[in-house]
Amino acid sequence: MAKAKEKMEALVPEEEQPYPVPANWRWVRLIDNCADCLDSFRKPINATERAERYGNIPYYGATGQVGWINDYLTNEELVLLGEDGAPFFDRNKEKAYMISGKAWVNNHAHILRSKYGHYGNILLMHYLNTFNYNGYVNGSTRLKLTQASMQLIPVPIPPINEQKRIFDRIESLFAKLDEAKEKAQAVVDGYENRKAAILHKAFTGELTEKWRDEHSIGRSSWKKTLVGDVCTDIKVGIVIKPSQYYAEKKTGTPAFRSANVREFYVEDNDWVYLNDEGMQQNKRSIVNTGDVLIVRSGNPGTACVVDEKYDGYNAIDILIAVPDTESVTSDYLCAYTNSPIGRNLVSVNKRGMALAHFNVSGYSKLEIEVPTIEEQQEITKNLFRLLEKEEEANKLAKVLIVKIDAMKKSILAKAFRGELGTNDPSEEPVAL
Repeated sequence: MAKAKEKMEALVPEEEQPYPVPANWRWVRLIDNCADCLDSFRKPINATERAERYGNIPYYGATGQVGWINDYLTNEELVLLGEDGAPFFDRNKEKAYMISGKAWVNNHAHILRSKYGHYGNILLMHYLNTFNYNGYVNGSTRLKLTQASMQLIPVPIPPINEQKRIFDRIESLFAKLDEAKEKAQAVVDGYENRKAAILHKAFTGELTEKWRDEHSIGRSSWKKTLVGDVCTDIKVGIVIKPSQYYAEKKTGTPAFRSANVREFYVEDNDWVYLNDEGMQQNKRSIVNTGDVLIVRSGNPGTACVVDEKYDGYNAIDILIAVPDTESVTSDYLCAYTNSPIGRNLVSVNKRGMALAHFNVSGYSKLEIEVPTIEEQQEITKNLFRLLEKEEEANKLAKVLIVKIDAMKKSILAKAFRGELGTNDPSEEPVAL
């Protein structure tokens, strides 16, 4: 009997209900049945007026606060739902948010106030951020949610007490997930600093201090010199109209550009290809296994080592350093160039140069401390092991953040289906 009664009283016909909900819930339309629309309070402010009225009252638009003024339109807790723009193209972007206290709202955000108080506002905000707006927004270049379309949006409304239980359950679960996300985010945020610290230790001798003790070698074994003195050649790739030599992939030879040189690795895509004439005319810029490639501009000092796979490729507008293998290993020179010490020296040497390019002379004159070949190998072995460990931790943290966001969406999806285990079927539906 209860189910039959619910079907008769439902304000959203059963065939239009997006999914089943408990029998004592109601499917209602967003406007009037679920929330009041207060769009009549909205008022835009042009740039001149806004500048004249700048103050301490938050000024809101479609995606959040956009400035401050010294006047207000409303002074209560409300839900703002974007009226138009990019958020409707991406289901992962939030369309709704809550405000409280004095505020001014422009005409790019709909103003909503739940009929069920504070908990109703919070649940409404969450629901509107999970809702699929396909069929409710229109426009090709700029999607728009009109008041007429908004009135048709179906919303599941649980009993009043259930609304609070759902809120409490969501808050409890989200608090645990937020704590885990905060820790994961700290790993991501600290990644570059930890990597820089490891590189700094490598080239100040700290990373192999124990190794030197075990081998009775002192720090004095490190020799100060210049990069140019530990290389047999430092040259630059093609810089004059390289495009005149471009060829199709199937007939050409790949050529490195700055985009292919990453910190410690080769970005193996988006290659350009040189024809036979280009290769013949630019033999000096052909790279070989063990060469160190260094970015000249954009992010100068970024370096990687050429491995066997890329032997014989050419290079465009990047530095090519050929290490003297009796003085320095390719890995050591590359790592030093990528280190905070090397990057700082690169930055100093490129200042004031034409187009802010880092050139052959600048790289050749970089100071470098060089230990024995054996210690260089020990340094890079330990360095790459530690960097790999940090990289793995960073990747796992990023994956965890994505999973946490997905778990939140799953929790909200269950919440609005009555699947959190909090519903009491004996409670009466909300009165309309």
